[in-house]
Amino acid sequence: MDPLTAPPGSPRPTDPSPPPAEPLSFQVLGGTEAARCGLLRVRGQEVLTPAFMPVGTRAAVKGVEPDALLELGYRLILANTYHLLVRPGPERIARLGGVHRFMSWPGALLTDSGGFQAFSLTGLSRLSEEGVTFRSHLDGSAHALTPERAVQIQEQYGSDILMPLDVCLGLPAGRQELAEALERTTRWLVRSRQAWQDPTHHALFGIVQGGTELDLRARHAAELAELDLPGYAIGGLSVGEKNEEMYFVTAHTTRHLPVTKPRYLMGVGTPEDLVACSLAGVDLFDCVLPTRTARTGRLATRYGDLIIKNARYAEDPAPLDPTCRCPTCRSFSRAYLRHLFVNQDPLAVRLHTLHNLHYYATLMAELREAIAGGTIKQFLVSFHGDRAQLGVRKKP
Repeated sequence: MDPLTAPPGSPRPTDPSPPPAEPLSFQVLGGTEAARCGLLRVRGQEVLTPAFMPVGTRAAVKGVEPDALLELGYRLILANTYHLLVRPGPERIARLGGVHRFMSWPGALLTDSGGFQAFSLTGLSRLSEEGVTFRSHLDGSAHALTPERAVQIQEQYGSDILMPLDVCLGLPAGRQELAEALERTTRWLVRSRQAWQDPTHHALFGIVQGGTELDLRARHAAELAELDLPGYAIGGLSVGEKNEEMYFVTAHTTRHLPVTKPRYLMGVGTPEDLVACSLAGVDLFDCVLPTRTARTGRLATRYGDLIIKNARYAEDPAPLDPTCRCPTCRSFSRAYLRHLFVNQDPLAVRLHTLHNLHYYATLMAELREAIAGGTIKQFLVSFHGDRAQLGVRKKP
């Protein structure tokens, strides 16, 4: 198995510094016709894929400090362009040395563009051919994002991987609406590419749209592949469709993306989602799920998701997951974690988050091992059999 974490006491990566001349490279190391394991190099960091990226929306992964993320083995995280735009603002971040230095993160950083917020903040945003205008969810102040401005802001942040402004629709959606969103996304990507000032320090990805219309997905993937960008994302999924639809569309889309470029499925997901979509050829994932559910007391284990507030754990001396070697499971009982949670102690959030992120890192490492070693069938039997023991639902 590949290393899960940096060995305890290992040297911390150096303080954030200018990235190398080549901002991103990707190498497929092995796998099957669909699933593959690879090596992504970003900002001097090596990321084994398929990999999960913790979400640090406002330049912080809630509940854990950067050193803890490094100890868990993470080298690539995500932040949100829109949320950092409304507070503290890109100019202030730039004056403070960029997001890496601002949050003391020596690893690699991907920032999304704000396109998803145009979808999720429908009452506060308006789309036009020029871009998106927002009313801040904090104070109502007006903000505008064009494709050019989104790239400029992310370069001010010092992001290593930039996501272009795109049009994300909720599902179900009509075919004509999906086609128009796809076409606008392409036009915006062309503008984003023209505004991309420093390809030697920032890698720009393209985002494939098309909803659940397979021919639109194939068409859009082919169009974007012609632009020869450093990587490609699959957007517009996990926005209302059934899980089975998402898996099928993902597998169809990856088949139309360049084999030599990393593939990123945006905003996904549950452990079951990560397994299914990794086997469909996805290399990168992000989702708020493991950190958000940690704050609500829903904890991922090998045997299913555990709700720590349940009274049955009030006198349970066992660790959350007896097979887990995270700092939380090594030191604390279910009874103690429940005590912290029901008393709303902030320590509960940190310990829960450490556990969930360790679970995700472990899952991805085991998945990589199965893909590389040709033991996918055995892995699936074990994974689904174990996860069913606590009656886990697919969407926590």
